[in-house]
Amino acid sequence: MCDYSLMAVPNRLAVEGEELAAHRFPTGSIGLASRADLSRISDPVQVRPRGVWTTVINFFNPPVRQRVPAVCIPPGARLRLGDIPERLQRELQVGPEEEVTFTQITAAVNTYRDAVRFSNGRQIRLQELREGQRVKVLDLSLAETFAPLTEEYSHPVLR
Repeated sequence: MCDYSLMAVPNRLAVEGEELAAHRFPTGSIGLASRADLSRISDPVQVRPRGVWTTVINFFNPPVRQRVPAVCIPPGARLRLGDIPERLQRELQVGPEEEVTFTQITAAVNTYRDAVRFSNGRQIRLQELREGQRVKVLDLSLAETFAPLTEEYSHPVLR
């Protein structure tokens, strides 16, 4: 859904058809954010101070910046990943734009677990995406309806 590092950030569930982008949040982690939210918040209206006292007041009481909410994706959702860098294309043997499945690679706590899986079986964590990389939510109906793996079942054990 959302990596542990984004739990302190306002977040919400994705909507089918939504345009997202990889975004570095104040926690330092990369996650997904709505392109509409990013453009709205990145272009704040600048108001120039009218005088010395207004400048002093604004210095001690700066305007509050709106925070960008993280968009959480359920495991199993289908996404279209765009702007794939050439290095990753070569490394993963994929094209510049690919359909991927959102997945979680572990159930361990306090680890980056969100990833995308390509049709060739290769996968990368969201932390490896480039900031600004485009992601479109194609389908949430295939999202897993069962509970995520627990730590004891995330790694097969030979008996």
